[in-house]
Amino acid sequence: MPGFLLHFGATVICAHGGQAMPSVPNPRVLVSGQPIVTQTSPYFVAGCAFVPPAGNGPCLTGQFVTGALRVLAEGVPVLLQDSQSICAPTGTPLSVLLTQLRVKGT
Repeated sequence: MPGFLLHFGATVICAHGGQAMPSVPNPRVLVSGQPIVTQTSPYFVAGCAFVPPAGNGPCLTGQFVTGALRVLAEGVPVLLQDSQSICAPTGTPLSVLLTQLRVKGT
């Protein structure tokens, strides 16, 4: 499915409301003046409100497991608004709330 490309300024949160930011955006490709994010870039999560009774902790990192099929940056799939992800150690997904609205990929 086509979707908008994720960039450094996109609003991404964990399932518990923590703010997620990419650790390594791609500086060579810009959309809306900001670097895009590729599938290999891990996300760091801050402010996760999950306090589990089992003790596995709140969301600390997130990794996207799917990306664009036809759009690559330096040989790596770029992330799209509908890309799938997983957080560690909770196993919950990241959610993309807001991204740029100019460039789509598939």
